[in-house]
Amino acid sequence: MFPIDQYHRANSIEHACNLLAENPGSKPIAGGTDVLIRLREGKSGFGSLVDIHDLDELTWITHTPDGTLQLGSGVTFTRLINFLNKDALLPALVEGASSIGGPQVRNMATLGGNICNGAPSGDSAAPLLVFDAKVTLQSQRGKREVPVEEFYAGPGKVHLEEDEIVTQFSISPESHQNTGSHFYKYAMRKAMDIATIGCAAACKLEDNRIESLRLAYTVAAPVPKRCHVLEQQVIGQPVSRKLITDIASMVLEELSPRNSWRASKDFREHIIRTLADRVVTEAIIRAGGQL
Repeated sequence: MFPIDQYHRANSIEHACNLLAENPGSKPIAGGTDVLIRLREGKSGFGSLVDIHDLDELTWITHTPDGTLQLGSGVTFTRLINFLNKDALLPALVEGASSIGGPQVRNMATLGGNICNGAPSGDSAAPLLVFDAKVTLQSQRGKREVPVEEFYAGPGKVHLEEDEIVTQFSISPESHQNTGSHFYKYAMRKAMDIATIGCAAACKLEDNRIESLRLAYTVAAPVPKRCHVLEQQVIGQPVSRKLITDIASMVLEELSPRNSWRASKDFREHIIRTLADRVVTEAIIRAGGQL
């Protein structure tokens, strides 16, 4: 038995918002792959659950004619992977989603849950950051939309009020069309492991020069982190091995990896530089670049 005071099953987004408002201290649960572990370990910090699993209003994906992608927060990673693979969309997000747990976990875990967990190691976080994704939150008070990058508040923390739920993520066509992207997760095991470092890149080229580069890391700072200064510095630069080497040497200036039992700070810094080379190179190649 899990140590919870009450369990509520929502039948709509509006109902879920009402239940959260009426039961302070409650926690939404969708796939449960994070929440149930926290309950089992006695580290939940909440007493009641509001079940939003499999709500039709949260389990949809749309790709509009103009290229906008909208992803319901309750979409499982298995469904997300299958949808994106069908039209070869967002390779970095497919790679991030595919690295989460194993098949059983991906069948249950949801995109919204992975982000709301707030973990610096979330495998969908870096891809969403490089695609400039926005997250929509809803409560009885209405809706608000914020960039995913600004949603993170600290390790294990997000800017989500007690009475709010995440309803969807949106990615504009400008953020993913004519773009090469890649994600790589370095971990001690090939599967079923937490990232030591994760890295995603999205790149647009014009005449084999960098039109835009977006580079993000997980487990390299207290929250998933974009390298904004570096991104600005490389705009207009011709694609070359020297450019890749320069990116790998500059990337640590915006990151702050730490020591932990999983890996030392020095080792993480080495992996960060190595992944900058590997991931940016692949993103450039996928964008049609010639090295």
